[in-house]
Amino acid sequence: MKNSDQLLSGKTALVTGASRGLGRAIALALAKAGANVAVTDLLIENEAVDKEKLAEYGLLASYFSETENVRTLSTADEIEKFGSRSLGIKMDVTNSDDIQKAIAQTTDKLGSIDILINNAGVMDNMAMLEYQTEKMWERDLNVNLTGAFNCIRAVWQQMKQKKWGRIINISSFVGLSGAFAQPGYGASKAGLIGLTRSVALEGAKNGITVNAVLPGFIETEAVKLHDPKMIDRIRARTPMKRMGTPEEITPLVVFLASDGASFITGAAIPVTGGADLFVF
Repeated sequence: MKNSDQLLSGKTALVTGASRGLGRAIALALAKAGANVAVTDLLIENEAVDKEKLAEYGLLASYFSETENVRTLSTADEIEKFGSRSLGIKMDVTNSDDIQKAIAQTTDKLGSIDILINNAGVMDNMAMLEYQTEKMWERDLNVNLTGAFNCIRAVWQQMKQKKWGRIINISSFVGLSGAFAQPGYGASKAGLIGLTRSVALEGAKNGITVNAVLPGFIETEAVKLHDPKMIDRIRARTPMKRMGTPEEITPLVVFLASDGASFITGAAIPVTGGADLFVF
């Protein structure tokens, strides 16, 4: 049996939305477990940004493009210090050409993809239903749900040929509970659970497991931008009276990516500090 810090030795992982927050933490955790990791994100350091195009992805993408929280390349550099190999790649999960190029680059430099983490997502479309627009609804679904579908389809043949694969979709507990004033986010995260279970049925006979992780309120760079009063309400409604950290999500992701989780597929696992329980 492999040591816990080498559970994923010899495996190649691709993580979407890995420049910051939960995606970055997952990429680092996979590398610490021995995997080689392709760190992909819409944003990449030292690259000119088309502000008009970026605005289509919402306020958070535009905001973070001007901060030091764009760490796609630096995360890859950090991974290599662990002794794993890594690449930082600009990739838009809504763009099939981008995905194919990233997979080709990853396969050439790191080996065929064994582990896919669909983490890329948007969560800044907050408005009551009468103020929601068709454009923003479509954006939410295109990034959060269709983006995962695009990436799964792109790695599927590699995994089928090897008769081994791990696909982990980062959904949210609001996929089950609903998301107030965020219909696109709630619907897309619920859709990820349905996608997970549907694809798990196809993958099972080919040694491919497909699971969803449903985080609760996690203290990431994006969440910290919310109104402090909202943050206080989130803490108050969580039984543990705090938000989680990205590092409290990553052990489950690493386990699901390992041989130890070979009989787990189609699962949707909450990691919420109890936020999905009935709370007065």
